[in-house]
Amino acid sequence: MKTIKNGIFNENPTFVLMLGLCPTLAVTNTFEGAYVMGLCVLTVLLITNFIVSIIKKLIPENVKIPVYILLITTAVTALDLLLKQYVPALHETLGIYLPLIAVNCIVLGRALSVASVSSVGKSLLDAIGIGLGFTLSLSLLGLFREVLGANTITVMDGISSFTGYHAVFQVFPENSIIPMTIFQKPAGAFLTLGLFLAFFNYIKEKRGAAK
Repeated sequence: MKTIKNGIFNENPTFVLMLGLCPTLAVTNTFEGAYVMGLCVLTVLLITNFIVSIIKKLIPENVKIPVYILLITTAVTALDLLLKQYVPALHETLGIYLPLIAVNCIVLGRALSVASVSSVGKSLLDAIGIGLGFTLSLSLLGLFREVLGANTITVMDGISSFTGYHAVFQVFPENSIIPMTIFQKPAGAFLTLGLFLAFFNYIKEKRGAAK
């Protein structure tokens, strides 16, 4: 449990380690796109950490990184093909950022720093913690940006062809000042990330001062 908590809070990929910012800024204009991207990274982390922790003693040191990259790209390609087959609308929404998980520093970083030197159990717990931390941070950004930028919360739209359910909710009345469309644009992504980073750093400093 401590390992999972560490991945969500102390080593949160987005708000602490500042990794994987490309999809963080690109796909968080909707809540659905954000949490699905997070779950995709979580899935790839679980697969690669599991395999790396099993084969770590069989891989020579000088070819370790190429082998791990091959494992990651294989997992990402399989996931990309599955989403393209079963949820094509969402696959199109995520676009190039889905295959770019293969070069996400989070995935290779955890394979090298944790899975290659740890047991299978610890590697899987680390993948869950880091993956959940990434998913929760993206979901938070996506929720904030969509509510303020589009006045909606998209829970199921692109994945409705798979689940059979469609869920998009309006948040504020039509005559309110929302939506503020800047939050749906790239500038809004940077602004939102900056606001959350400032908020969490403030909380961290307050907790440190209280000790």
